[in-house]
Amino acid sequence: MKEEFENCGIAGNTAVDSPTDLAMEYKIVEIFHSIQGEGAKCGIPHVFIRFGKCNLQCEWCDTDFETFTTMTAIDILGEVLKFDCRKIIFTGGEPMLNDLWPLHRLLKARGYELSCESNGTIDIPEGLLDWITISPKDQEYPNVSIRQRTGNELKCVYVGQDLSLYDDLKHGFEHLFLQPCYIHSQDVEWNGKNFALTEKVVKDNSPWRLSLQTHKWMGID
Repeated sequence: MKEEFENCGIAGNTAVDSPTDLAMEYKIVEIFHSIQGEGAKCGIPHVFIRFGKCNLQCEWCDTDFETFTTMTAIDILGEVLKFDCRKIIFTGGEPMLNDLWPLHRLLKARGYELSCESNGTIDIPEGLLDWITISPKDQEYPNVSIRQRTGNELKCVYVGQDLSLYDDLKHGFEHLFLQPCYIHSQDVEWNGKNFALTEKVVKDNSPWRLSLQTHKWMGID
């Protein structure tokens, strides 16, 4: 194992990796290369690292975050390096339940851009990420505090809530997105009506923008 760690450098045979970082363990649902289908970076290819476990349980969540494999950081790195893509998204579940600094050091040393999608209930350390997306779930959990109050984009799932709910929060973000709640168990008519309602709310509430889960329309992850 020691030799494996020592050989896990970057181009030029420069040793940059800490054995402690490489041995860090994470609960991983899946790692895959796809197109970001939502928000400000819609259409841009990324490698998604989906973590297991979440501190919330939203009824519309489409991730089985209780089914995961324990992987070391070196194994995660090996999977990520299979793809010709230097943009990473940490997602979940809730990625901020993890200590992401070991992955940060390993990936930034190789020139990766790091983003996350978080529910905002856990503070995100300064300098950990290049892009922060916060998707608060206080429309479902009104007694849960949003601790991460700054970032690049605020992306809210619309289930009929009053947008004044975000009056204090939205000033910490450059991009504001409202996203229709898409529920797999509902039929096309139900989801279509919800899409139309969300579109109307966005038209009446500048500067909010509409975010659609375009990857679901395309039938990809």
